Amino acid sequence: MSARVDADTGVDRGADSAGAPQPLRVIEIGAFTPVGGDARATAAAVRAGLCGFREHAYMVDTAGEPMRVAQVDGIDAALSGPARLAALLAPALVQALAPLGAGGDGPKVGVAVALPPMRPGTAADPAAAVDAVRALCRDRLGRRLGPFQGFASGHAGGYQALAQARAWLRDGQVDAAIVAGVDSYLDPLTLEWLEAEDQLHGAGPLNNAWGFIPGEAAGALLLTRRGGGDAPDGWADVLAVGLGRESKLNKSGEVCIGEGLTQALRRALDEVPEELVIDNVVCDMNGEAYRADEYGFSGLRVRDRLRDPTDFLAPADCWGDVGAAGLPLHLLLAASACRKGHAKGPLTLLWGSSDGGGRGAAVIRADVAVRA
Repeated sequence: MSARVDADTGVDRGADSAGAPQPLRVIEIGAFTPVGGDARATAAAVRAGLCGFREHAYMVDTAGEPMRVAQVDGIDAALSGPARLAALLAPALVQALAPLGAGGDGPKVGVAVALPPMRPGTAADPAAAVDAVRALCRDRLGRRLGPFQGFASGHAGGYQALAQARAWLRDGQVDAAIVAGVDSYLDPLTLEWLEAEDQLHGAGPLNNAWGFIPGEAAGALLLTRRGGGDAPDGWADVLAVGLGRESKLNKSGEVCIGEGLTQALRRALDEVPEELVIDNVVCDMNGEAYRADEYGFSGLRVRDRLRDPTDFLAPADCWGDVGAAGLPLHLLLAASACRKGHAKGPLTLLWGSSDGGGRGAAVIRADVAVRA
């Protein structure tokens, strides 16, 4: 039977709903961000509080000030649209696939990718970005490439991709899965649109101090089913995934009280034994009041499951808003904190919030190293 995932709940309709979901193992992580060219460099930079913000080479805002962005080094500034997304994703994908080795034969690998939603500066045809990323994956995987699915929904897309990968693995369609995310807000048309929408951060009297810094990045996770004692080493286990849908959107004029995010959080937390308390939170809050208010309401509703709802990591202050790339990069930071002994405990809640209404959450577990 083919795996089927509900787009709003993340429930695998092809799985046995009577049993608890089997954890997935994150074998490897790839990253390409404004603060690091690979996963380990990125995690170390965020831990050190390094900031990847810079003035745009030529874009200025309506106050006459250079727009501040978080740009990845090593990408041709002339690249835009699907070509830029593929160029951003390529290094992260190579890193994540490293444990599989080279060659045309090997395990069948499914690929689920989060992509930016339709907005000024993206391709007029949403399928163009999907096709560009699929071609990249086919080039890297060859005959090993299994099912491929793109989710052009922004911040929450990574959680949709994770739910899909979990369904493929449960259903036995693939031996391993790549969950990736890639986004870039740096196209001139996108930057102009962000300013027109009053979402571009700036400190001047004509700017919005509560906007966000546009960023770009890519991240990729290599996942397998979690087995018994012979399970391969890796970064972390994915215990739970939950999706939700918010109707009161940013800039709609309606007051958002976090109903959609609460759905996603509860659906993820319901898959975790209720006696376990979540130690850490990593999320995509980016400086906008809407997102802070949304989590304020949602965090209160699930506060009995969190060690401290007010203690969270929001790395947009290092690499800007990275949109659809959020999930794999946030998982990287959570797992790295456990490896280095900085985490407050083994369980981390991740969440993301799309402008289009999609909401996603996941719970991961990683052993916390004892610091000497």
